[in-house]
Amino acid sequence: MEGDNSQVEMKLSHMDEEVGGNGSHNSNRKPDVAQKLRRTPKNLCFMAAATLLIFIIGYLIGFLVHRKKEVAPTCATSVSTCQEPPVHETGAAPLMDWDDVRKLFADKISPSKFESVFSEFTSADHRAGSVGDKALANKVITKFKAYGMDTWSDEHFVKVQDPPASGYNKFVFKGTEQRPTGFLSYSATGKVNGTVLYAYYGQESDLRVLRDKNINLTGRILLVRAGKISFAEKVANAAKMNAAAVLIYPDPSDYAIGGTTQLFGHVHMGSGDPYTPGFPSFNHTQFPPVKSSGLPEILAQTITAAMGTSILRELGGQNVPEAWGGMNRLGDESDLITLEVNNVLVEKEIHNVFGVVKGFVDADRYVVIGAQRDAWGPGFASSTVGTSVLVELARSISDMMKNDGFKPRRSIVFASWSAGEYGSVGATEWLEGYLTSLNMKAFSYINLDGVVGGRNGFKVAASPLMHSLIEGALKKVSTLNKAVSLSTQFGRDNWESNVYEDLKMDNAAYPFLAFSGIPSVSFRFTPGNSEYPFFGTMLDTREKLNSLTSNDVARLAEIASQFAGHIALRLVHDHVLGMNLTRYNDMIHTHVYQINKRLKDVRRMQPQLLPKDLTMQWFFSASGTYGRAARQLVEDVTNSNLDDIEMCRIINDRIMAVERNFLSPYVSPRESPFRHILLGSGPHTLKALSSHLDALKADSPGADTDLFRNQFALATWTVQGCANSLAGDIWSLAFMET
Repeated sequence: MEGDNSQVEMKLSHMDEEVGGNGSHNSNRKPDVAQKLRRTPKNLCFMAAATLLIFIIGYLIGFLVHRKKEVAPTCATSVSTCQEPPVHETGAAPLMDWDDVRKLFADKISPSKFESVFSEFTSADHRAGSVGDKALANKVITKFKAYGMDTWSDEHFVKVQDPPASGYNKFVFKGTEQRPTGFLSYSATGKVNGTVLYAYYGQESDLRVLRDKNINLTGRILLVRAGKISFAEKVANAAKMNAAAVLIYPDPSDYAIGGTTQLFGHVHMGSGDPYTPGFPSFNHTQFPPVKSSGLPEILAQTITAAMGTSILRELGGQNVPEAWGGMNRLGDESDLITLEVNNVLVEKEIHNVFGVVKGFVDADRYVVIGAQRDAWGPGFASSTVGTSVLVELARSISDMMKNDGFKPRRSIVFASWSAGEYGSVGATEWLEGYLTSLNMKAFSYINLDGVVGGRNGFKVAASPLMHSLIEGALKKVSTLNKAVSLSTQFGRDNWESNVYEDLKMDNAAYPFLAFSGIPSVSFRFTPGNSEYPFFGTMLDTREKLNSLTSNDVARLAEIASQFAGHIALRLVHDHVLGMNLTRYNDMIHTHVYQINKRLKDVRRMQPQLLPKDLTMQWFFSASGTYGRAARQLVEDVTNSNLDDIEMCRIINDRIMAVERNFLSPYVSPRESPFRHILLGSGPHTLKALSSHLDALKADSPGADTDLFRNQFALATWTVQGCANSLAGDIWSLAFMET
């Protein structure tokens, strides 16, 4: 604002100089009318009356301006609750009423428009870096240009693991050789011999059950079902127990996909190019010889349902635990198997493409909406639907701005990612390449991957900061039954219990949240309580998705667009970002309670492990300071004037910093890329502190008192640092500590 005022002052000064110059060049002209007036009694009366009239008008103007300031609206509603905020216009950008924005957007999206888009973006072969992938990228960017958007692209040279170009992966069990064509990228390669051990879903709890039965997992080749957790987590769990390899199959009771359907996936316990951890894979980057700590050291391979059940039927040994169901056995020393994995590491050139619609007030602040473009095979549900929704959102919002007078306060970036099937590689490399810019300017990410995988269920995973926005969208967006909202049908009395789920590592929104500190949301329609069974297979076609949705794919895509659009438009329309600032306070308090309880248990059961001067005092203090800072920010929002553009920008910057400040500054992005202490993964998280205390209580070999004390101190100061940042100005910190 100061810059604008200075420009006005310069213009006024220049005008004064011109007037002065004109006066000097015309000094010989005739006296004007004012000079001719004489001070007669009549003229004096006239001047007195005019002076009085001017005084009265000035008084009335001052009174009206004062009244306006007294009733000036505030920014509060859009932050602390999910209610519709009051509408107020400023001189910076004409503000369209929110209900008008919502109705206008709803009119732009229709199922009929999706039919042609589906056809245009359907592709039988568009694996990352392929000709088909590049062709789709060109189609997306051509669409963005046609909508009048500014567009650009970036390229990355990434290392991925593909199945052997010549040769094959294979296993031999009891004299029978099998050659599966599915594969798991980033598996270790080589050949191992061992005995089969059935480990259910390969979850940590499943492996503990086996350990409690005194079964030695060292050197065993685990046979596990697909589902429950990601392929990468299954392999990581097995590696922790010193297993030699993992075979993963789709059990018919979980996946009705046929006995010969091959599975494809990856086993990198992370995201992005694992050979450039923490930094981008641009061609000009001088790569050091490093690799991600999330790469497995053991072999992993998918097999078909027929192969898996055939092995399972021939196993000997103990019966499976009753809770696992079935009449099968776990396997014994006679169940020998040889596994050979010959995957090859290749470098691929991939392209992310972007379009942007620019805001009219804070154009340098933006929400990112993204969708994966590549797939192992047809990938209709995994990529085609999401890409179609992305393009339709771009078309609709661009049209609202071009033809209907909609002027968003902030910008919207539309992104089409490549190499999503290898672990959100394209998206993560972009984050790594522009992290310093993004964590100051990108205030939210909306993920469109796999948004339609059924019709009978609806799930949302998101940052707690976005809960109010999600609740508002659930209440306003209708289901296939136009008279019923998503909230009514799926949320029922408690959407957080019935719709909300944790954001998982294999979700493309996860690196935005846990690596970059950008509040993120991901959502999808499901078949019900199960998952779409054809992800990661060659059967992910429109025909299969139609069969699971009663041919309502286009209508469900429309609803998904309405849901994503409602959140995005709300974020760029309102004066203050509608984030729920107190949700994290509840999470911190829960973790503090759990850590305190476990600390007391350790002192009672293993009193010699922890020094007496180790207390919860500073952790309690940091937690309390964060709560006060969050409440103070809500109060600051409540007391803020919407007319003050600069003040709203300052408050929005404080809101944007909340998520980012939960990233631990004390861990390496290479070793622990997901640095979020509440939602991340690694020993720096508050959840890991509780687990470490459990290990100390049980006197486990891996427990380390000194390591725990270090992690405890760093976690305490990370929470305190979040509170300090949330408080705003440095002189506000003293109040927060009281």
